[in-house]
Amino acid sequence: MEMPLSILLVDDIEVNRMVASRMLGKLGYQADIAENGIEALEAVDKKYYDIIFMDIQMPEMDGIEATKIIRERCIDGPKIIIVSALSDCVDACLDAGADDILSKPLSMKDLRSSIEYHMSMPSVSQFAASGMEVITATSEL
Repeated sequence: MEMPLSILLVDDIEVNRMVASRMLGKLGYQADIAENGIEALEAVDKKYYDIIFMDIQMPEMDGIEATKIIRERCIDGPKIIIVSALSDCVDACLDAGADDILSKPLSMKDLRSSIEYHMSMPSVSQFAASGMEVITATSEL
């Protein structure tokens, strides 16, 4: 039996959280919620997530800063998908370590495609479990 995905939805606007949560629910997923980057970091410290859907513009700590910190803390961390209405943030998001960017407003098609695509990509831990040698930036050569 396949384990359900562990998803964290990070957005400071309640309506956006409700809409995204319902869309995920219709796709068969349930998401934990964080209202800003600080809450996202606290959630990631307590639980492993397969995917994080991260808004960019939030009070306390924005999504780009939270993404950078999550990438520093979690070597084999979750897939982080930025969700933004901003079109000029692509480089900053990718530089921060985001795996993908979805445009707001979200569509069911884009949400489903993003989850299916990113969950089909092997993680570092899956490579290691397969017996293949994994070389990371901290490996001694």
